Amino acid sequence: MRGTLTERVLQSNKALKAEGLVSGTSGNCSARNGGRLIIKPSGVPYDEMEVADLVVVDIKSGEILEGQRRPSIDTDAHRAI
Repeated sequence: MRGTLTERVLQSNKALKAEGLVSGTSGNCSARNGGRLIIKPSGVPYDEMEVADLVVVDIKSGEILEGQRRPSIDTDAHRAI
């Protein structure tokens, strides 16, 4: 699912940091694409994050579908929304 939407999720997360809306590595943006959720990985600094770091999870099960990192601790809240 890598592509434009994933790039927008990356840029949205970096914008959170640039605007001073987050501290450390806490807080994130995600995007839904059908039954999949693209979300920031846990513990990765915003200024070091790249598209390849983002994680794609199944919205219903929470199973990691794409990505090598652990998804954000907030993933369940994003899935519920």
